[in-house]
Amino acid sequence: MKILTIIVSYNFEKWISRCLNSLKASSHPTDIIVIDNCSKDRTVEIIQKEYPQVRLIANKANLGFGRANNIGMQIAMKEGYDAVFLLNQDAWIGNDTLAVLAAQAVRHPEFGILSPVHLNGSGKELDKGFASYARLASIKNLSDGQDPIVCPFINAAFWFIPVSTLRKVGGFSPLFYHYGEDKDYVNRLHFHQYKIGYLPTVYGCHDREFRKVSFEGFCRAERVYLLSEYANINYRFTQAFAYGILAGIKKLILSLSKGNLKYAKGYISIVATLLAQSKAVIQVRKQTKQNYASYL
Repeated sequence: MKILTIIVSYNFEKWISRCLNSLKASSHPTDIIVIDNCSKDRTVEIIQKEYPQVRLIANKANLGFGRANNIGMQIAMKEGYDAVFLLNQDAWIGNDTLAVLAAQAVRHPEFGILSPVHLNGSGKELDKGFASYARLASIKNLSDGQDPIVCPFINAAFWFIPVSTLRKVGGFSPLFYHYGEDKDYVNRLHFHQYKIGYLPTVYGCHDREFRKVSFEGFCRAERVYLLSEYANINYRFTQAFAYGILAGIKKLILSLSKGNLKYAKGYISIVATLLAQSKAVIQVRKQTKQNYASYL
């Protein structure tokens, strides 16, 4: 199987060696493309000097996570790859991870996305987000089976996607600049009758910290979540409007009833932003219901 690993980078210097060297050590070969979103550190210089085998696209502006990944997906489709592997810049994989993902993708075409187990940066515990999605209390609760385990959502730190999935579902939606792209993509995957799952026998390490969320971070997360509900093609439009717009208004009213003007103002801004995106949301909902490579 011919695999293209796609890494979207922004100030990648801290993780370059662990990330790229893990791919070089993979028992299943993969071509690698790094799509750099205008890093301010030495990312481009290091890759050019130390990793000449890596294809590098140095963007002149930060395109965001989704648009940058779409560039790599387009290349994979045009150049005859069988699958893409989306890998976060702050992540790395085990030697057999790609080999097992590729083999299981062939055996289980009903899965549009397969992922390894997500460990934290130390490799000793489950990533907290993954543990929540997979409903696992600890690494000790992992199954020792070989088959994929269905999961309602897995974040896009390690996504193995057959090109056949891309041809039917497409790339990331332009509605999402950074954050929420993966949630929206999984919603679309389910609409097109694909499953998403992880393989309990292989792993990747994701070196991210869980920090206290700021007010700005909270508002961003709320906006992205409500937008993903508004754009969710598994709902009729009236349902999507209720789960996206009306849910935001309900939270606004609740904040006012508690006298929390700061959060009320935040929800006013969120709802106004979502309403302003309504035309684009309606267009995207119509487009992503089609069986073709949207945005690629």
